[in-house]
This record gives sequence, structure tokens and C-alpha cells, in this order.
Amino acid sequence: MTDYLVPAEGLTSLTATELAEKIHSREVTSREVTQAFLDRIAETNETLNSFLHVGAEEALATADAVDKALDAGEKPASSLAGVPLALKDLLTTTDAPTTAASKMLEGYMSPYDATVTRKLREAGIPILGKTNLDEFAMGSSSENSAFGPVRNPFDTERTPGGSGGGTSAALASGQAPLGIGTDTGGSIRQPAALTNTVGIKPTYGTVSRYGLIAAASSLDQAGPCARTVGDAARLHEIIAGFDEHDATSVDRAVAPVVKAAEEGKNGDLSGVKIGIVKQFERDGWQDGVMERYHAAVDQLVAQGAEKVEVDCPNFNHALAAYYIVMSCEVSSNLARFDGMRYGLRSGDDGKHSVEQVMNQSRAEGFGPEVKRRIMLGTYALSVGYYDAYYLQAQRVRSLIAQDFARAFEDVDVIVSPTTPTTAFKLGEKVQDPVAMYNFDLCTLPLNLAGLCGMSVPSGMASDTNLPTGLQIMAPAFSDDRLYKVGAAYEARRDS
Repeated sequence: MTDYLVPAEGLTSLTATELAEKIHSREVTSREVTQAFLDRIAETNETLNSFLHVGAEEALATADAVDKALDAGEKPASSLAGVPLALKDLLTTTDAPTTAASKMLEGYMSPYDATVTRKLREAGIPILGKTNLDEFAMGSSSENSAFGPVRNPFDTERTPGGSGGGTSAALASGQAPLGIGTDTGGSIRQPAALTNTVGIKPTYGTVSRYGLIAAASSLDQAGPCARTVGDAARLHEIIAGFDEHDATSVDRAVAPVVKAAEEGKNGDLSGVKIGIVKQFERDGWQDGVMERYHAAVDQLVAQGAEKVEVDCPNFNHALAAYYIVMSCEVSSNLARFDGMRYGLRSGDDGKHSVEQVMNQSRAEGFGPEVKRRIMLGTYALSVGYYDAYYLQAQRVRSLIAQDFARAFEDVDVIVSPTTPTTAFKLGEKVQDPVAMYNFDLCTLPLNLAGLCGMSVPSGMASDTNLPTGLQIMAPAFSDDRLYKVGAAYEARRDS
């Protein structure tokens, strides 16, 4: 067991907000800060495998530009200008490979930046590099990467979660103070819970998906990852907003998440109603996780919140519905990776037909989990099965959204454990896909309904001494509620 937890001292131990204040006051330069994190990556990445690509030259160039502007008396480009960030390798970048952790896209250089990437650049945020993940974001442990698994900084024999394990491991280990993840069924929140970090899945449509390599288009959502709720709020406001390039983008004002996080710091939750999901009070979930969850709920009540039990019966069918919908959209989205237009091309020696080249390219380019989901989705969409599987799953999806809607008539937010257990050992669930899928039981209902959610650290489980997470869920476009409750809980946690 090797501990790479955030260093106890030095620049890499500070929050993003603290770093921004020091940079903007010229107490330290962005170059010095960025170099400190690059040094930390060099020190730890061989063990953790959290970064697939490190863009030191590009990150330092951005840092220098920020320093030059500040030295000239210019106003910082954003509240986080000069503070470096780790970017999940599912968002396109023109100056670094975008691989989706797949052999299919190994070495691929995008001709355009994702909108999230562009906004980060405009905000003066140095991008340290691209982080590892489950291939095409399909997995719950970051073991499905074609370039090796990511390891948890709290115990390098265990998973940091998935699919965004690279970003969460980078935050927890002090390799980066900020990160961007993507969340299709829990891929931001679940790794956050396993690494003692903060992760937010914004309301669907409020952060642009342009340049985000799609797995399941109706579920995927990019979001902020950080060490504190306040840091996440500042990053959230930078990346959110309407984008005409994204047909799923919603044209409405960004929720006042920074203001909400600041308000929450006083710890007062008087008048806030907290929903407790009846279906998530389950036998068989890890005792240490449930102890921390119940302690978190008690803490929220002590801060003035009212606890209300809510009944969401269709959550019991969320797992089955999610994996049908998700796999069907995967089957459609990944059809573009055919070995013809870009990416891996195998067997193109003039002796094979187009069909043979496509078949060989996809066979060699995709890993086992991606192939499994493509086949499941193709089967569910096929003639004779479409009504029985895909349409039925969409009906269940509507029922889950209705469960949420009824619950939010009575409560302001809903809380639950983020995961049923703490981090499991690498290899433990690889041969049992259903057990792996069950790990996302708490997080995926939210994606089916398109709502917003947060995982905030809730302490170490007594039976494993590993991190746990409290999940907070709110109605669509009410992301600020997450930040108020999350910041309030963070301020008084274990007090």
C-alpha cells in the first residue's frame, strides 16, 4: 500500500482558490505553481498512471501568458486564471492527443478544441495534460483503459473509480488542483467518492458536449472536479453556458453556483428539506459506507435541515434501463469508428475488402467492455427486439424522472451514499460485469432523468479506512442547491 495523498505542505497542497489568490496578488507566479504540479506528476505518475499525456510545454506557455498579463496590470481572465488543471482524455484538444483511452484513437490529434477546452483556455487555465479513463468512458474502475489501469492514491492496489479515475487520482495525489471529468452514469461522482474529492454532474445541457467524444449522447455530461466545493463552483461557472455548436445545449442563465457555495460556508441549513431515498436503504451495502452516510445525514439535520423519506420505486429498475439505453446509444455512436475516416486502420494492404478492413480495425481497436456494449446495444435495437428492450427501457426512464419530480415536490435536495462500497481491489470485478455495473446503482438514476448531482467527501469508512462520498441530488437547473448544501456540509463535516 502506497499513500500519495495530497502533500501536507507546499503549493500542491493548496486549494485552487488559495492558489488563484496567491497568483493574482503576485505572491507567486502561475509558472511556479504549474511547474510544482508538473514535478508532482513526474514523481507519481509512473505508479498511478493517471495521466496519458503530459503537456508541460503548453501548460507553461499558458502560465507565462497569465503572468505577463498580470504583471502588466491586466485583470485576471477568470477567478481561476493561472491555476492548472487535469483534463479527461475524452475532450478534444488541438495541442495534445485525444485517445479516449482506446487503441482505436491512439495518437489521434483533433483539428478542433472542445468547447469546454476553449473556455478553459480563454479563462487562462493551464492544461497539465490528458487523464486516463475507462475506454470511451465505459467502465466503473478505470481498468478498461487500453493503456493500463489507474491506481487509487489511498491504496495503489485498488481502483480510483471510473470512468474518470485518472482525473480523480490526479486531484487526490496532488498532481492537479482542478480537473474536468465526464459523467454518463456516475463517472465523475463515483471516482470522487473513492478518492476523497469533489465531483459534480451538472444538469444535462448546461455544459457543452461539443468536442466531447460521445458514448451515450442523451446521458453524457462534462463537469468540474476539485478538492473543495468552492473550487468546483468556480470551475463550474467557467465551463457552463449555452453553446450554439451543441444541439443539446440549453439557452438559459448559468445557476449562481459560486454565490451558493459562499452562502453555504456558514453551515446554516435551516428550512432546507433533505430527501432520503427509501430504495437506497439497502441490506448488503458496506457497513462502513452506511455508517458514514447516516452520520452525514445526522450532521445535515444538526445544521438545521429537515429529513424527509421519499419513495422512488422505479429506482429499482434503473440499472437495467440504463444499460439498455446506454448500450443502444453506444452501438450508434461508435459506428463512426470504422477504420476508414480516422483512427486505427488494420488490414489495409490492398488484399482485403473494405468490409474486412473495417472488421479487423474494430476487432483490434476496441477492448472487451466496449465490444460487449456495442453488441448489447445492437441486439436491443435489432428488428424484433427494439420494442421489447429499447422502448421499454425508455418507458422506465420516464418513470424514474417522474419519481424524481414527485420527490422534489416535497424536498429541496435528495441525498444518498455515492457508492455501495469503498474502493475495491483492481481485478476484483473484471470478470463479473454485472457486479461492476451494480457499483453505479446510486448514481445512474440521475443521468436517466437529466438532473444534477454532487459527490462530496463524507469521511473514511471505519471498516476499510478508505474514503466515502455523500451524493447530493437536485432538480434540473437547480445546480446551486448542490453547492449550498455541499458547502454547508463541508464546512461542518465531523464538527
